[in-house]
Amino acid sequence: MRRYFTGALATLLLLSGVSAGAAPPQKPALTVFAAASLSDVLQEIGAAYTKSSGVPVKFSFAASSALAKQIESGAGVDVFMSADQEWMDYLAGRKLIDNSSRRDVVANRLALVAPADSKGVLKIAPGFALRTALGRNRRLATGDPDSVPVGKYAKAALSTLGVWKEIEPRLVRAENVRAALAFVARGEVPFGIVYQTDAQADPKVRLVDLFPESSHAPITYPAAATATASPQGKAFVDFLFSAAARGTFERAGFQFLPGSVRP
Repeated sequence: MRRYFTGALATLLLLSGVSAGAAPPQKPALTVFAAASLSDVLQEIGAAYTKSSGVPVKFSFAASSALAKQIESGAGVDVFMSADQEWMDYLAGRKLIDNSSRRDVVANRLALVAPADSKGVLKIAPGFALRTALGRNRRLATGDPDSVPVGKYAKAALSTLGVWKEIEPRLVRAENVRAALAFVARGEVPFGIVYQTDAQADPKVRLVDLFPESSHAPITYPAAATATASPQGKAFVDFLFSAAARGTFERAGFQFLPGSVRP
């Protein structure tokens, strides 16, 4: 009788597609759209989130502007983390985020960088000689100031310092901050304007100087669950304020913020 029962149970398990040692079904993945400057740090945080929750995380990194437009076009996304407030406001105005979940997570600094093997010294100050430092027919890489957050911060800073008009014709308008960083790392341009964390992440570039924080709007990164997010969307935003996530952000050079909910 026992042999018959064991055989029947094995047959039932086989027919149901379950084996005695099989792992439980994997939970549905969470989809996170985030600014390109967050690509390294969020992948590490995502792995920690998966380990603690069992929920896989899929990331898409690009310029905040491009990601916001994709969400507006109906992309299936659970969480959006932007490199500025404007693109989060853009989605909030279209009721495409859960505004109650919106929180400012970290801050960054705007940096002037150069290839690691370059030797030039340049101190950022009003009217500083950036055009002269570029040399004849050389250019400066940053994000497209018409849409990409780092480019908009760069335009504001250079305008405040009185050098925007002479630098604008010399811009390489990259599609996102990591693309701008790559131009510098490959030595295709003598200087670039990126975030401090990007300069820290790539050994092929060196930090020349930081822009005064008073020269541009604060660089803060808001995160929010989308209006169509799964319940895990809010849970992931909350996880960004865990001790593990905070340590990861700070090691990458970001300044951690209290994370108060915005009105």
